[in-house]
Amino acid sequence: MDYILLGLGLVILLYGGKILVDGAAAIAVKLGMSAGLIGLTIVAFGTSAPELLVSVNAALKGNGDISIGNVVGSNIANIGMVLGLSGLFYPILIRKSTLRFDYLITVLVTLLFYALSYNGEIGLWEGIVMFSLFIGFNIYLFRNSGQGGLTDSTEGEEEIEQVKGYGWFLAITLFLGGIVGLYFGSELLVNNAIKISREFGISERVISVTIIAIGTSLPELITSIMAALSKKTDMAIGNILGSNIMNILSILGITAIIKPIAVSEDFLRSDYLWMIGFTLILFPLIRTKMKISFIEGAVLFIGYGAYMYFLL
Repeated sequence: MDYILLGLGLVILLYGGKILVDGAAAIAVKLGMSAGLIGLTIVAFGTSAPELLVSVNAALKGNGDISIGNVVGSNIANIGMVLGLSGLFYPILIRKSTLRFDYLITVLVTLLFYALSYNGEIGLWEGIVMFSLFIGFNIYLFRNSGQGGLTDSTEGEEEIEQVKGYGWFLAITLFLGGIVGLYFGSELLVNNAIKISREFGISERVISVTIIAIGTSLPELITSIMAALSKKTDMAIGNILGSNIMNILSILGITAIIKPIAVSEDFLRSDYLWMIGFTLILFPLIRTKMKISFIEGAVLFIGYGAYMYFLL
């Protein structure tokens, strides 16, 4: 029953995030927002909403390992599993602007995350620093919208096509329903993940970087594979890098502001280093041919399998 409820919580989380995006996008269209802004804000936030609710919920319950593991595990899964699988389906071409800006920001944010965690806690001030950087990052994107990288508006344009016929009542109902779904989904997921870990003697850290992280990374996985199959490869790489930046700066930033998060030694000695390693290995894989094709995708996916093997 714990497994069933955990799975149900995950389904509710993912579906809640989707209808939240639809409702918010419909409201944004009626308010006259551009496709670029919708893609940068609403769509990007919607795919990370499950991670946010899970991390905040876990922190409030005093389960810091789930808050940290959810983000670290998701970032590892985004590169190793999601980007690896996407490259196996179709070559992902990388623009120089993506390498110079999006990837560089991802590396810097990942290293900053490790530095702020090194004292064993991400507290109020660390959270403020992270969230302030997130706001500054988005301001920069807004001012440079349309110049490439994470600022591509493809996702916003697709979302507009889906919701442009929605009325105000339906838009607001979907938006509020998505919030309710995210709350109850996160409750089911966190509570039953804790029960399973205690029942089998598995640490909350392992549960969070595997089952929870992979589950909450499903929106990125589906979006990236569909983008690769549709040959919209800029969206595939931008979705991953943007999600990893948002996971650290906004999700952990907001969570730490609400309640400080303890960081265990196990994370610092293992999972953080894997996260940094996956982020850094992207550079030689990308720089050689400026694309992630079958071989590069296989390297990333096999690397993710190695992480799972050593973890479990």
